[in-house]
Amino acid sequence: MNKLLAALVASLFAVSTAFAASHAGAPMAGASGAKAEAKAEKKEAKKDAKADKKVAKKSTKKAAAKTEKK
Repeated sequence: MNKLLAALVASLFAVSTAFAASHAGAPMAGASGAKAEAKAEKKEAKKDAKADKKVAKKSTKKAAAKTEKK
């Protein structure tokens, strides 16, 4: 009985330690402003993608104009 109880306590301790270790340093959504940061990053990424698309379109037009001149 004592061995069974010791094994149960040991496994409980191991699970709780693993849980605590996996959640250490994890940002809480409301407390740290993680949502606002994620939203700002998403907005910045969208802005960059739009700028890249514009540059690609412009370079395509220039290449097409060069081809027509030849």
